[in-house]
Amino acid sequence: MEPPDSSVQSPDLVSLELTVENVEKALQQLYYDPDMEHKNVAQKWLTQAQTSRQAWQFCWPLLSPDKLPEIQFFGASTLHTKISCHWADLPTDQHQTLRMQLLSHISHFSSGPKMVLTRLCVALASLALHTMPQGWPQAVADMVRVYQPEKAGDQGGSQGGVGVGGGGGAEEEVNANAHCLALLELLTVLPEEFQSYRLPQTRRAQLREALAGEWTAVCPLLRQLLQRQEGNSQVKERALRCLSSWVGLDVPLHGESEGLLQDCFAALSDPELFDTAVETIVSSISQPDCQRYTDALVNLMPLVLGLHDQLKAAARDGDMETSHGICRIAVALGETHSRTLLEQVEHWQGYLALVNMILFCTGIPGHYPVNETTSSLTLTFWYTLQDDILSFEEDKQVVYLQVYRPVYFQLVDVLLHKAHFPSEQDYTSWSSDDKEQFRIYRVDISDTLMYVYEILGAELLSNLYDRLGRLLMDTERPKAWQDTEALLFGFQAIAETIDVNYSDVIPGLIGLIPRISISNIQLADTVMYTIGSLAEWLADHPMMLGNVLPMVLQGLVKAELSVSSVSTLKRICRECRHDLAPYIHEIMTVSQDVLVKDIHKSSQCMWLMQGLGFLLSALPMEEILGSLTTLLTPHIQRLDTLAHQEPSPTAKLSIIHILGMLSSLFTTLDISRQDEGSEGTTPAQARPNPVVVVLQQVFTLIQTILSKWLSDSEVVELSEMLGQIYSAFPQASALDLTRQMVHIFAGEKDHFSPIQALIELVTSTTLSIFQQGPREHPDIVESFMQLHAQALKRKSDLYLSDHQDVKALFYCGVLSLKFPETPTAKSACMFFMELVCHCGDIPPIGQVLQRDGKLLVHTILEIVGSQSLCCLTEHFSEVLFCLNRHCPVLLAQWLKEGLRVPGFPSAQVSMEQKDTFSQQLLREQTNKRRVKEIVKEFSLLCRGMQGTTGYSADY
Repeated sequence: MEPPDSSVQSPDLVSLELTVENVEKALQQLYYDPDMEHKNVAQKWLTQAQTSRQAWQFCWPLLSPDKLPEIQFFGASTLHTKISCHWADLPTDQHQTLRMQLLSHISHFSSGPKMVLTRLCVALASLALHTMPQGWPQAVADMVRVYQPEKAGDQGGSQGGVGVGGGGGAEEEVNANAHCLALLELLTVLPEEFQSYRLPQTRRAQLREALAGEWTAVCPLLRQLLQRQEGNSQVKERALRCLSSWVGLDVPLHGESEGLLQDCFAALSDPELFDTAVETIVSSISQPDCQRYTDALVNLMPLVLGLHDQLKAAARDGDMETSHGICRIAVALGETHSRTLLEQVEHWQGYLALVNMILFCTGIPGHYPVNETTSSLTLTFWYTLQDDILSFEEDKQVVYLQVYRPVYFQLVDVLLHKAHFPSEQDYTSWSSDDKEQFRIYRVDISDTLMYVYEILGAELLSNLYDRLGRLLMDTERPKAWQDTEALLFGFQAIAETIDVNYSDVIPGLIGLIPRISISNIQLADTVMYTIGSLAEWLADHPMMLGNVLPMVLQGLVKAELSVSSVSTLKRICRECRHDLAPYIHEIMTVSQDVLVKDIHKSSQCMWLMQGLGFLLSALPMEEILGSLTTLLTPHIQRLDTLAHQEPSPTAKLSIIHILGMLSSLFTTLDISRQDEGSEGTTPAQARPNPVVVVLQQVFTLIQTILSKWLSDSEVVELSEMLGQIYSAFPQASALDLTRQMVHIFAGEKDHFSPIQALIELVTSTTLSIFQQGPREHPDIVESFMQLHAQALKRKSDLYLSDHQDVKALFYCGVLSLKFPETPTAKSACMFFMELVCHCGDIPPIGQVLQRDGKLLVHTILEIVGSQSLCCLTEHFSEVLFCLNRHCPVLLAQWLKEGLRVPGFPSAQVSMEQKDTFSQQLLREQTNKRRVKEIVKEFSLLCRGMQGTTGYSADY
């Protein structure tokens, strides 16, 4: 290709005439000029060229056979742009001509280049969508007639006789295949183009109906191609992909379509087609609309079950690709249509066989993710099945449970076996990524065990306890540590999420734990986590603390058990603080020792200090200061030494660590409750606040540190008081420290004014960040929301000030809800939960909510309906719950106004389903858990992840 013309490279490119020659020169510049500025100029000029009226003319010469593929591709792309975006510019009498030109060019490009062919096909698909059904009533049938395989050598055709082939023999066969592939490409992109089009609801419905009517022309063609004995694999693969594209239009799964799906199963026997056939089958039977065709689904079960022997052989031979594909098919049928197939009681044996096939997939040999990756595909199926079983009426439940409880007991065995750690030698050889995937996999197993508990109930815990007891009491038979760990893991998974306070096996479990011989880090970790999961039970049975607390303290001195031992001790200190008096000396001694010796990483030290804060909160006031002094003196002395050293990176980290520990301790050290019922004791005002006493000791040190480190952004994290530093160097950590000051001092009358001034100062600075664009500062936004949530909770009087712009805070909160970062959105939810609680007693809050609450509700609906991560849905539901408790009439109005908008918050939910959601939500003013379930179900429904039957079952 010749070098670009100098005139094209100039910044005046935009002034050049729109001719074919200049378009080619601009393309030369775009593709081959090394100067990025010249490329950008060319790109801008070409984009403008595509939108011009002349583009309808200059695109055709660019498609000439003698042009380079890049030029031809631009010509085809220009055609698509003009048809899709500027269709109104083309007179109606030219529609037929344009169609014939496209059909002809697709024929000419059927042998390639592929990128040009695809763009031409997309252009014709766009034209069809503009003209169907009135202007081109049988568009798809016409396409099939023009390119159908058996007429590849025929010079005739419909709509003016577009030629599609010629010659004879081998050349004719090549042409036939090429035109067949071009036809399949065209038929594949047509539904995809429809799905990507932004159309009014009525027009979309009209087009969907028209396309569905054309399925009768597509289905026989695909069957013909898949059933050809001599057909090449490429054609069959394209036919399979074409079917995948059309099933998104909810084509009927009966009659010839059912036969077509059976042809897809036949294609599984061809190794070259296996992967594509799997994708096609899975996408076909995963459509919720398929539930209408019960007979077809029942007929599919023997086909899926017929793959069981192939599945077993693949598992035996370590063929992960084949086992993975077959498992996907089984799970797609079993999970998407579990309720429908459960209701076919005359075929219960077939569905039970399918469930057992999926159980085999769950227990497929090998360690995930090193030797197998299939078992994880099945875990959501077990939740779906139990959820559907428990949604039936009680008399039907009894029957289903009789059939499926034995399966779920088998499932427990399988899950615990899959959760087994490999041998230490093998585990050591795993990569860090493999270990992390295995950790996540075990979390998924623990979630699944929680669902299993819903089916098996207390009998599951008894079963696990009996097995653990036999294992630990049998001293003669050697046992692998993995067996003990897996059973404890099962207990911990259930106790973590289920209320086990009334279980009669927990006392026995607490008695068994000290008998465990800990010879391995993984086993020790699980022992720690199991004890932690029982912290609430221990609070109700404090006499059992002595059985397990020594094990936790033994773990605390081991660096390799840092996370599990520290988190467990923190949970025990939080839940059992009022029953730890006999153990407090030992806990404090061990904790002080590990902190001084730096056994744990900084984050675990913060957790430990939080736990000690809980512990000290339960002490009499006169004992707190003495314990604090003993605990903190070594660290304050160290801080004093560091404060007088010259700044250095090492000193900086140590300072941050020490002050971080102080902050962590003070966030959980709560003496406010000790004032309740304190008649006859020293008045609260006369008693020194232990936190104030400690801060007075370190205040001079902090001032010294700030004088040396004022310009260092990290040391802003050290400041607990100076809003001026935040104004000069905005940092999330400064907001966190401000929040801690609110927590500690906002309730004290003498400190209200400086706290109020500090909050107003950091708020003013942060509002300016929002005005400039907060997207680059998610950490600041997160901490800002947390600060105001804390302030609303601790001292809502702060918002009576004229200097506090509640309306601006409200809009900042709405913006924060939309942040993709999970912690930021979660913090915004916390802010609104606290804000809504004060709509009645703080007039500025009530006024802004009355005026702008609709924006808040509609924002939440938009996020829940289209973007929300599963882990965030419950937080958004809590905001809606608060609104329903404090302003139900307004919420009802806002929901009505938002949900009556067509397609909002998702096109996948009907008006009836939105009404159901609204009614269910509005009648739940006390049951927060139920509100979370309602919002979660609605969110899944909006994103097409749950069938409508399951959603409306409770209504």
